[in-house]
Amino acid sequence: MDTTAAKLADLREKLEVAKEPGGEAAIAKRARKGIPSPRERLDMLFDKGTFVEIGQLAKMPGAANSGYGDGVVTGHGLVNGRPVAAFSHDQTVFGGTVGEMFGRKVSVLMEWAAKVGCPMVGINDSAGARIQDAVTSLAWYAEMGRRNELLSGMAPQVSVILGKCAGGAVYTPANTDILVGVKDQSYMFVTGPDVLQQMTGEAISAEDLGGVHNQAMWGNIHHVAEDEKAAFEWVRDYLQYMPSTCHEKPPVINPGLEPEVTESDLSLDTFMPDNDNAGYDMHDLLLRIFDDGAFHEIGELFAPNIITGFARIDGNSVGVVANQPAVMSGVIDTDSSEKATRFVRMCNAYNIPLIFVVDTPGILPGYAEESKATIRRSGKFLFAYVEAEVPKITVVVRKAYGGAYAVMGCKQLGADINFAWPTAKIAVMGAESAAAVLTKRQVEGKSPAEAAKIRQDFVDFYNVMMATPYLAAERGYIDAVIEPSSTRLQLRKALRQLKDKQLLSTPRRIKLMGI
Repeated sequence: MDTTAAKLADLREKLEVAKEPGGEAAIAKRARKGIPSPRERLDMLFDKGTFVEIGQLAKMPGAANSGYGDGVVTGHGLVNGRPVAAFSHDQTVFGGTVGEMFGRKVSVLMEWAAKVGCPMVGINDSAGARIQDAVTSLAWYAEMGRRNELLSGMAPQVSVILGKCAGGAVYTPANTDILVGVKDQSYMFVTGPDVLQQMTGEAISAEDLGGVHNQAMWGNIHHVAEDEKAAFEWVRDYLQYMPSTCHEKPPVINPGLEPEVTESDLSLDTFMPDNDNAGYDMHDLLLRIFDDGAFHEIGELFAPNIITGFARIDGNSVGVVANQPAVMSGVIDTDSSEKATRFVRMCNAYNIPLIFVVDTPGILPGYAEESKATIRRSGKFLFAYVEAEVPKITVVVRKAYGGAYAVMGCKQLGADINFAWPTAKIAVMGAESAAAVLTKRQVEGKSPAEAAKIRQDFVDFYNVMMATPYLAAERGYIDAVIEPSSTRLQLRKALRQLKDKQLLSTPRRIKLMGI
């Protein structure tokens, strides 16, 4: 061992063992499950040949060769040519649970990402805390959780949930910006079904307790991919919409495309149904008003009556919040408010302008909503919009009634530029509801036919004279009533006008209304 050649041979042997610390048994186990190794997962994330591993030979004192890495692979590389840090759990070492060296490796990597200024991606496939390490495992979970705060709102954080993740393995991802799962493969539990049955006697399947579909419907997972390859492609695309840190702007991609009105633009002039109550898919509209017909949706399965996601205007990344008339008529309820609140705050954190596309009959009333504390939870949506300092543009395409008009980017809440289509209906409530309230005395004692005519006459008057974009435009609440076919190019001009927007906020410790 005294010769250089012997020392090199020893190094190469250790590195070779560290590549597969679980040996042939681990390889066979993964093959039976049909899942990639932690390094193969990292290869799907990073540009080919750019990943640099850190801490490959780390292990707990006294651990056998099978302990190399201590259950996690850490390092950095390039994603679409930009630096990104990432870790990937290794289930073949202590089940991917957290021990001291595991915690040290991930904590150091998070500090490195904050220092360099780059996104952080965590690939999670872990049973949680390492029981045999007792409080040491819990301490290092806390250390990693503390570093989530270091990165939060400073650099994008993404968690990919693979396998059955429990306890700390879901608490930390829950505090990152975006969580991605894989169909029939990803599970999230505070406590897994086996331990749960022992503790409380509750018998429930893993799928029902924390399957990816349920977790996505509950709002904990923001995208469900068909397989791991698709999941990592989605993450790569997502990072293209984001800056490396809050001190930068997202990359500009393919600016200057289609500078004139196109056939797709012209189709918008006949897009809106004549019947106010007819539904349509808002996605069909969004694909026509942003670059490349591209839209990167966030949280598809949670509160689908509101749509959130990323698009581009003249190559620049924008965050989109739009009502979905095809689901619950696009009404705003507690869950959709919570979904939009989180998205608005994320866009504001990373300097991404906000585009609101409005078609909503109002805010959902009733006991079920009140019992969810909708006053408190939905109120945060309004506050998130007010505190957002990024450029804010609103397009009212059809209904904008009552409180929903206000919270969906009205001028009085701080929207910078407000457009409306001629099909827009801006009012306290819809014509039928207004007729029920305001003609109540007029129809007393009338025959059913006479009452129906009085109400219909009122509805016709209301729709023509009151529920129009022109009253709002006359009072300066709408900056322009535009032809639908001009929307894409009008958004482009508006964003250029707002590119240097800056607001100075009064210093304070924290805005209590936002918590």
